[in-house]
Amino acid sequence: MNIDLLKRLCETPGVPGRENRVRELIKKEIKGLFDEVREDPMGNLLCRRDPRGGAKSKGKGKEPTRVMLPCHMDEIGFLVSQIDAKGFIRVNAVGGFDTRNLFSRRVMVCTKKGDLLGVMNPGGRPIHISSDEERKKVPEVKEFMIDLGLPAEEVKKRVTIGDMVVMHEPFLEIGDKVVSKALDNRIACWLGVESVRALDKSGDAHAAEIHVAFTVQEEVGLRGARTAAASIRPDWAIGLDVSLSCDTPGVPEEESVTRQGEGAGLHVMDSSFISDPELIDDLEAIAKKHKIPVQRTILARGGQDGAAAQQIGLGCRAAGLVVGTRYIHTVTEMVDKRDLKAACDLLAKWMPTVE
Repeated sequence: MNIDLLKRLCETPGVPGRENRVRELIKKEIKGLFDEVREDPMGNLLCRRDPRGGAKSKGKGKEPTRVMLPCHMDEIGFLVSQIDAKGFIRVNAVGGFDTRNLFSRRVMVCTKKGDLLGVMNPGGRPIHISSDEERKKVPEVKEFMIDLGLPAEEVKKRVTIGDMVVMHEPFLEIGDKVVSKALDNRIACWLGVESVRALDKSGDAHAAEIHVAFTVQEEVGLRGARTAAASIRPDWAIGLDVSLSCDTPGVPEEESVTRQGEGAGLHVMDSSFISDPELIDDLEAIAKKHKIPVQRTILARGGQDGAAAQQIGLGCRAAGLVVGTRYIHTVTEMVDKRDLKAACDLLAKWMPTVE
């Protein structure tokens, strides 16, 4: 597997509305894989691959079936909202954070004049001089501040309201796993590239017109996927994303959602959409035929871009394909490389079956 691509994707900053660096990385990576690559006004990167290998189309004079694979590029992060008189930076969150995971974090502030490293901590007294009650409190995002270690005048010269802030942590391989911030959802971006690359290398004919949509602003409401789907008008869609893998101590087994190492997740439903049951069955049958491990999954809360594709215009047949992720929305997001490979293999085998 091309783990180096996943590393580069995860370590490239890109919060909702600021996905341009991720988009540029993907554009360089996909040269030769698609027949058309374009950006829409919102910032989505829309990539079309025409039918290949003399495959059958719907019929004379009819358009081929359009398949959409939405993969959101954004990661949760922050936008600079204030710089105080001492040079401390305050931020607004873009995406959902459990603030218990924000204490003592290293961050990167991305400005037009270059990237600046800093540290994030909540305001208030340190443990040596704080009260018992103060130590029990979980601060809100607005109570955290970023210290760049620079004089206030220098901070104000280099940082602008609206600059993005991301966590600054390295991508790691640990045993059978990979660990990083932004696996949600650079996993999907990786799948969008690598599954089409695998299809291309296989030489398998495909009758469908394949649209891989690298979308923006999913973490704040599936926004980019809506405009992308309106442009593509898909007949079929497979939303690519991560999902919870709570197969860890402290969580009841029935709430695990997925279990790592047991295969790609066939995403039956979440709070944003219910997958087409026949499409889930089709994916499962293909997985069984090719001995690709899969597991069915239901997420009680949360959503993904497959919902936007399913509900656009007259609607389309849609399902989700996910990779179970431990410690989601933290800098220690963890996936099993075997599950990642299973998802890629299943996509590459599924696409040629669509007519």
